[in-house]
Amino acid sequence: MTITHTDIWKFSIPMHPFTIATGTMHFAQNTFIRVHTDAGMYGVGECSAFPMIAGETQATCFEMAKDFAALWKGKDAGAMEDRLQELDAFTAFNSTIKSAFDMALYDLAAKQAGIPLYQYLGGAAKELETDLTIGIDTPENMAASAADFVQRGVRIIKVKLGKNAKEDVERIRQIRQAAGDSTLLRIDANQGWSYEDAQYALTALGQYNIQFCEQPMRHWNDHHLPALRKQSPIKIMADESVFDHHDAARLIAADACDYVNIKFAKSGGIAEAIRINQVCADNNIPCMMGGMLESRVALTAFGHFALAHDNVVFYDMDTCMLGHKTDPVTGGIRYHGFFLEVPQAAGIGADADNGFLEGCEKATV
Repeated sequence: MTITHTDIWKFSIPMHPFTIATGTMHFAQNTFIRVHTDAGMYGVGECSAFPMIAGETQATCFEMAKDFAALWKGKDAGAMEDRLQELDAFTAFNSTIKSAFDMALYDLAAKQAGIPLYQYLGGAAKELETDLTIGIDTPENMAASAADFVQRGVRIIKVKLGKNAKEDVERIRQIRQAAGDSTLLRIDANQGWSYEDAQYALTALGQYNIQFCEQPMRHWNDHHLPALRKQSPIKIMADESVFDHHDAARLIAADACDYVNIKFAKSGGIAEAIRINQVCADNNIPCMMGGMLESRVALTAFGHFALAHDNVVFYDMDTCMLGHKTDPVTGGIRYHGFFLEVPQAAGIGADADNGFLEGCEKATV
């Protein structure tokens, strides 16, 4: 399959403001691509820029996508390793926009094979139940959200923390009271605490039966993670500290985490995510499938990946439920309450709605 051209869109999705420790997002800064081939089919890819985590914006993704498309034009889409290596040779980092191009190649490969992506990756059906996330707000408002979630049938709640350690303890106290003892709680500090704050917060929160805490400190405090893990009554999940399998191996060797959160926007896509998961599986470190603020296009790819890897046992796949005001996707993964159904069509099985794309800035290379 020779790549003939690539269409690139600024895939901006309006949303209600969503606040985490490192900032507030007012719209999903996404990029959507279609990589066309002479075989009469195209592969789709999507990424969601989260500049306060990965250092990329929608504007930088859009411009870099043009360069990537030019690199690939006229080349074999089936030579996946060569194509992805070209992107890494062209630029260091830029994992977010790389993930969209990686995704498109995997979509094409599975489409050519005539099977869903999860089967192409060697997976089989299993149950996927997502959590639902509460953004940072006052303890009272967050507790009210938790009560509403439980009424809606949510069984797993993820809570964003990291602004103020003492207030965070009060947030969880009120949320646990509102959600009841049977609701599973996860917390995510998004690097917001200092080492001392993390010690205080995790110790104080131990009484509230928290499943795990994601990324308590900035990645430059990774050297404190082994000590924190020993002191904490709550298990530690590495997120922003793990962009690739080298990061995973480093933290695991240091006894710095119990779990790892895999996100394509950090890993650069499926190929590196497979390597991260393998390092973790080899060391008995379970993984979570997470995301940024992607639409159901990328979310569907997340679902395929989760089905293909038994070591992925936690699912934070509520990205397009976090205040997106519109759903610009055809096909794709479906929610049944908070359980997810992955499509059985060949490839990813999702695409962007052409009507929505008409209102988006576009480039063709």
